[in-house]
Amino acid sequence: MSTYAVTNPATGQIEKQYPQDSDAQIKHALEMAASAGPVLTGIDLTQRSALLHRVADLYVERRDELAAIITREMGKPRFQAGIEIDIVVSIYRYYAEKGPKFLEDEELEVTSGGKALVRKEAVGVLLGIMPWNFPYYQVARFAAPNLMIGNTILLKHAPQCPESALAMEQIFKDAGAPEGAYINVFASNEQVAEIIADRRVQGVSLTGSERAGAAVAEAAGRNLKKVVLELGGSDPFIVLDDADVTSSARHALFSRFGNTGQACNAAKRFIVDESIYDSFTSQFVELVGELQIGDPTKAETFIGPMSSVASRDALAAQVQDAIDKGATVLVGGKKMDGDGAYFEPTILTGVTPDMQAYSEELFGPVAVVYKVKSEEAAVALANDTAYGLGASVHTSDLQRATRIASLLESGMVSINEPSGTAAELPFGGIKRSGIGRELGRYGMEEFVNRKLVKSAE
Repeated sequence: MSTYAVTNPATGQIEKQYPQDSDAQIKHALEMAASAGPVLTGIDLTQRSALLHRVADLYVERRDELAAIITREMGKPRFQAGIEIDIVVSIYRYYAEKGPKFLEDEELEVTSGGKALVRKEAVGVLLGIMPWNFPYYQVARFAAPNLMIGNTILLKHAPQCPESALAMEQIFKDAGAPEGAYINVFASNEQVAEIIADRRVQGVSLTGSERAGAAVAEAAGRNLKKVVLELGGSDPFIVLDDADVTSSARHALFSRFGNTGQACNAAKRFIVDESIYDSFTSQFVELVGELQIGDPTKAETFIGPMSSVASRDALAAQVQDAIDKGATVLVGGKKMDGDGAYFEPTILTGVTPDMQAYSEELFGPVAVVYKVKSEEAAVALANDTAYGLGASVHTSDLQRATRIASLLESGMVSINEPSGTAAELPFGGIKRSGIGRELGRYGMEEFVNRKLVKSAE
């Protein structure tokens, strides 16, 4: 039987294992989630709001404990783990406060006579399939709006995050959520397919790889279930000739190397005008060289281990492919000696289309810097990717930045700041980066029944 396991990436040691749920346990979870639906929709919005506030309170109370769990599970540096908890709290508070307004009936103008409105109602049981890189945040942006709506949730977390998965389930229990409203399942891929096919499940939200997204979308399509997919990204970070180079280099540092480079919406391709290329790259290299690398439990650590040895080795192979084909390493470039899944923070230049690093997502602490001759060349290179999650533009001319933003093939564009996230801002991409949106008002409209109610008077 396969297991969900905590393998500490800082040491390589398996610290605890959890058995996969049996088919009988999965069946029971489905029954519980379905039966909880009428209970959850039966309590008014004020009570659901209070539930989400209580969930947020428990995250605040357990902040240090929860942060320590994900540092151990996937290597997130201690300080950054705490920041993730803070973002989660803001998401639950946001939907607790704004959710009732988002769910108000919408009156329609009727030209054929009578009155009409659209009512937003729950659709039923939803399956969430979540990744390891932001174990609490990814769940919050799915769970918070849907519980406010009245949908119930089965949550299948990444196999390397069983302790954080159980900690979240316990928070909902302790907050007083109706029994079955939020259930964690340790399911296999085969069981996930069976859950999607179950008639009681009305939708699936997945954050993960392209391959996982394609598999889930295929299963959902066969069973006529709606999906929201947040997949990979290879976000461009465009630095134009009139940008503040020092500010842009600092933004580049945090955008690429936060969470040890393991973020879908991290900047990964730095596209710099030739007139400031040397200045930008020298400052970028200097900043990367100052990063504190090491034990993720220490407050001063900025770069911890990657999530696993397998992930580190896959990244190393992509970097080596680029080196073998002529790319230049400005800093870093290899695995670090000793225990754990550590990889040196790295900057590559001279990457060309025949290299894996040009077209594939680099999910780790590796940046690729390109030199371009014009604004038009920058936009063309930025769009030369299968992905379309986020992008950022750096320039002293806001009008220019806004115009360029309209040319970029992405779901999100930031101007003079790194790509980020906030509870009120819609998150999602186009192209191979996914389908649908999370967070903000738009995140609350993905899994609702927009019921038309029309009357003659």
